[in-house]
Amino acid sequence: MNLKVLAYELRQDTIDVIRAGKTGHIGGDMSVMEILVELYFKQMNISPENMDEKDRDLFVLSKGHSVEAYYSVLAAKGFFPKEQLLKEYSRFGSRFIGHPNNKLPGVEMNSGSLGHGLPVCVGMAKAGKMDNRSYRVYTVMGDGELAEGSVWEGAMAASHYRLDNLCAVVDRNRLQISGNTEDVMAHDDLHERFKSFGWHVIDVKDGNHIDELDVAFEEAKAVKGKPTVLIANTIKGKGSPVMENKAGWHHKVPTDEEYAQIMADLKAAKEALG
Repeated sequence: MNLKVLAYELRQDTIDVIRAGKTGHIGGDMSVMEILVELYFKQMNISPENMDEKDRDLFVLSKGHSVEAYYSVLAAKGFFPKEQLLKEYSRFGSRFIGHPNNKLPGVEMNSGSLGHGLPVCVGMAKAGKMDNRSYRVYTVMGDGELAEGSVWEGAMAASHYRLDNLCAVVDRNRLQISGNTEDVMAHDDLHERFKSFGWHVIDVKDGNHIDELDVAFEEAKAVKGKPTVLIANTIKGKGSPVMENKAGWHHKVPTDEEYAQIMADLKAAKEALG
């Protein structure tokens, strides 16, 4: 399976989900896609068949507003039919709500209240250590989310308990709903910040490049005695100039004209990889 191509196919699926549901955090969906694809189709021991196994890997999408990309990946992995997602997303009474919902197959916990994913994953990882489990725990956070104090409480605890079975990813697209992250609440230098909290830090120059993510996640698996964080430098709205690096596309539904152009751009990008 060509994961680079798959990421663009799932971007197209995600756009269709947003259009069908008439809502969605489209910019972050596009920036996080390669990270989710690499995790679910290469790195993690997780599938619809092993969801009851105690040693399955665990994942929490802490930046839960990028749920449309998450649902699209889960559908492609076989947790539920894509047609069901398209038909039911954001409909009244549906389980396919606008943040991850653990009433759906494959979703470990509800998320979306920013800053909660990492602390919960610390607990999951600590439990794995206490029970001598082989599973690994992964979470993806947004860079705007790092303004939440609970993130850094979790970071301290993860280091204190030497949770080398924990790997966090920061989707570092540098934009949030209010604008540039460095104007809203500056983060640089994130590498040094996490390092000072006792983490092994891996800078991923292009967080939208499958090969670079593959190398980074494999390095994380080899780290002993401390948790690892990947700072994945991504592009918000990745895949089409209509959306890329534009804060206005944090939450937006494309018009008919925008939809046509975005889908054409994604198709061209996919074919260039093919």
